[in-house]
Amino acid sequence: MKAVILLSGGLDSSTVLYQAKADGCQCYAISFDYQQRHRRELESAQKIAESVGVVEHHVVSFDLRLWGGSALTDNQIDLPSDRSVAEMSPNIPITYVPARNTIFLSFALAYAEVVNASRVYIGVNALDYSGYPDCRPDYIQAMQEVFRLGTRQGIEGEAIAIFSPLLNLKKTEIIQFGNNLGVPWEQTWSCYAGGEKACGVCDSCRLRVAAFQELGLIDPLPYVENDIIPI
Repeated sequence: MKAVILLSGGLDSSTVLYQAKADGCQCYAISFDYQQRHRRELESAQKIAESVGVVEHHVVSFDLRLWGGSALTDNQIDLPSDRSVAEMSPNIPITYVPARNTIFLSFALAYAEVVNASRVYIGVNALDYSGYPDCRPDYIQAMQEVFRLGTRQGIEGEAIAIFSPLLNLKKTEIIQFGNNLGVPWEQTWSCYAGGEKACGVCDSCRLRVAAFQELGLIDPLPYVENDIIPI
């Protein structure tokens, strides 16, 4: 059984790759260099792909800075920092990249159909306070219908299935899940800031650190901030 895995190098996508491997899949990883502020994550994606022994790992390059619209693709927009969960929750954050998962899933679908994969794995999560509209269950259901209607495989055979095993898990549950799978957290990357060390203050860092702290575990990533404020 073949599967294409969307791999950013982050905590969630790395866990999903390890899950696909545990499911017995031949894994084909796909990552994206869209000139994101945090392109440092691609180094982690490569390490994680190698640690699993994927069949192939492609990095697709394009430039979403052309129109920006996100703090991750426009350096003129400041990253939110030192925010509490309450501050993160009400609105879609400025770190949302317009239609990013739709773009990513489209590439993954084309790749999956070429290699005759039956699954596409994606590490979206609806409960980590990100507020991203393309991380919700109804979005995944809608994209599954696109997979069915928009491909030869979907029309003539069985549609490629989207697997999102982390969709309804809290960040602490994802870490526990990954621990059981043996995910090497020290090789992953979550920070939005793009430095050599994780900043510790962006939304992604704070959610990650808080989850490790809640579980009584130490996040093995090096952080710029030695005294990170609890979330």
